[in-house]
Amino acid sequence: MRWLMTLGERSRPDLPHFAEIPALSQARALALADTFDRLFPILREWCQAYGDELTAWAVQVEADDVTDLPAQLATAWEEEADLVRLDTEHGGYVRVADYRNTPARAGITTRTGAGLPVWTTTE
Repeated sequence: MRWLMTLGERSRPDLPHFAEIPALSQARALALADTFDRLFPILREWCQAYGDELTAWAVQVEADDVTDLPAQLATAWEEEADLVRLDTEHGGYVRVADYRNTPARAGITTRTGAGLPVWTTTE
């Protein structure tokens, strides 16, 4: 199993915990890493390219190449339940929120705006 990570979209400056999950075909950046800890150097590179504070979404997948992802993953990405959210914060910190194996997602809502799934937290 590998880790697939996509760059989320913080499109609501008025809501700092708001992050859209773009469809895999519409994401500005995708990465495939052998282990979870390999996501952090990629995240650091994305910060250099896209700005200091960003959100990424990661999930374990069975894939060998980011350019040849399983079709069922691409179609089910918007409903993916076993996500890990990585938020970079000022000062180089990363906040990790693991939603895997969470039976009830209290405080998390999903809505669709402009055809993209939207996840917000009510912290």
